[in-house]
Amino acid sequence: MTFRLGLTGSIGMGKSTTAQMFVDEGCALWDADAAVHRLYSSGGAAVAPMRAAFPDAVVDDQVSRPALKRIIAEDPQALKRIEAIVHPLVAEDRARFRDSATADILVFDIPLLFETGGEAAMDAVACVSIPPEEQRARVMARGTMTEAQFEQIRAKQMPNEEKCARSDFVIVTDTLDHARAQVQDIVRQIRAGMNHA
Repeated sequence: MTFRLGLTGSIGMGKSTTAQMFVDEGCALWDADAAVHRLYSSGGAAVAPMRAAFPDAVVDDQVSRPALKRIIAEDPQALKRIEAIVHPLVAEDRARFRDSATADILVFDIPLLFETGGEAAMDAVACVSIPPEEQRARVMARGTMTEAQFEQIRAKQMPNEEKCARSDFVIVTDTLDHARAQVQDIVRQIRAGMNHA
């Protein structure tokens, strides 16, 4: 029996770091962003259909994210067409992982889990969380985006309070040690439940 745990959380909440902590506890990890990266890379399954739909999006035989951003900025309808190409490919990638993984707990790192209805395919959901002012400070400290870009991304995501309320577990990522202790506790609870099932 395998247990499917969805891992979600808004930008800057510490999801990638927390995902690695689950791996450290012997869980198998599927990362939605990494899957898209594979699909967009040279030889990836999204390259040919994207080239057919958006020839300008493919640069050096890979899908260019900056080019996609430009295309979406010029034509807001393009996003729906891009998603129609990418989402089924991501779902296939996820299914391949699910069918081949050997760990008892499979962790699915999906930033927009609730926004896309992905929680329906999970046995439980864990959400990473920190206060909004700390979230903003972390994202700004990366130096990769402006305040306006951060607000734009945050506006597209379900409010953190709602994600936490809809999750089975909330992992507060204020310190690495605190986050790791919570991850270990969640893994213990899940394994205990599986042993009694």
